[in-house]
Amino acid sequence: MKKNLFKIISVAILLLIVTAGCKKDIPVTGVTPAEPEEKGVMINGVTWSTRNVDKPGTFAAKPEDAGMFYQWNRNIGWSTTDPLTPSSGSATLPTTTPSGDSWITANDPCPTGWRVPTRAELDKLVSAGSVWKSTGVPGIIFGSGDNTVFFPAAGYRVGDGMLVLGGDNGIYWSGTPNPDYSMFAYYLGFYSGNAYTDGYLSRRDGFLVRCVSE
Repeated sequence: MKKNLFKIISVAILLLIVTAGCKKDIPVTGVTPAEPEEKGVMINGVTWSTRNVDKPGTFAAKPEDAGMFYQWNRNIGWSTTDPLTPSSGSATLPTTTPSGDSWITANDPCPTGWRVPTRAELDKLVSAGSVWKSTGVPGIIFGSGDNTVFFPAAGYRVGDGMLVLGGDNGIYWSGTPNPDYSMFAYYLGFYSGNAYTDGYLSRRDGFLVRCVSE
């Protein structure tokens, strides 16, 4: 009786081992790969994401990808290539000027744990120094050594939706309004040999977004 019980237990253990080994060889289908974790890079005390915002709440797949354009204080993304395509809704940019004295959390397209930067944070990024990259995907590299981030130069969309300056300029929103003119807000701009912040382009324009850690 004891011998039979021992045999039964031995066979059960063997089956468990074989089954476990077989499970490792069974391919998993219908599962979407997880988005790469975004740890960011700290430059001048501010942690920057290494990728632009794509659709609201998501980062682009790679640092070289442009992602999507956004009007100030709005969370609908617009394509960086023609034809003009939105992340949701009608394929026509709203013609009204976005209001508000900040880019509110409800409209922030950055993924959880990240947000649209302030003008002061963009100024810190610019002060870290930059190098223009003309090979491959054109853009600018901020920072130095191991602490660098690449910003692609994808141009922007003006208020009527027209795509301009792609490959030559990059323009990225801050969440800081221009206190003197309610139709403008501050942004980061750059082209070959120069990077700066300014506050005299329309909130209706579609610019890129690069997030900072909350």
